[in-house]
Amino acid sequence: QVQLVESGGGLVQSGGSLRLSCEASGRTFSSYAMGWFRQAPGKERAIVASISRSGAATYYADSVKGRSTISRDNAKNTVYLQMNSLKPEDTAVYYCAGSSTIGVRTTRRDYDYWGQGTQVTVSS
Repeated sequence: QVQLVESGGGLVQSGGSLRLSCEASGRTFSSYAMGWFRQAPGKERAIVASISRSGAATYYADSVKGRSTISRDNAKNTVYLQMNSLKPEDTAVYYCAGSSTIGVRTTRRDYDYWGQGTQVTVSS
């Protein structure tokens, strides 16, 4: 079992930045590919970014590409999502997720473990 706890969400003005963190319990964090998803009211939960076990490979949704960076520190059991140039349409609950499969995973069904989510609100 892996437990994931997100932090770093909040209210920010358009154009601002936030760094989300997700800390995992357990000793096998490096065995999991990790991802960030988001869900806005009335919309499906969608991938934002994902990172492979070692951190060597990453994926970004087109909506955040160039504005966001996913990274991980396996020694700290933590994955990060740095978001810059935030827009009101980035407003959503952001979820951290872990996948026991190999490589960069981009679909919900590939993920085994989920955090409770952290709210990000971008004001215009």
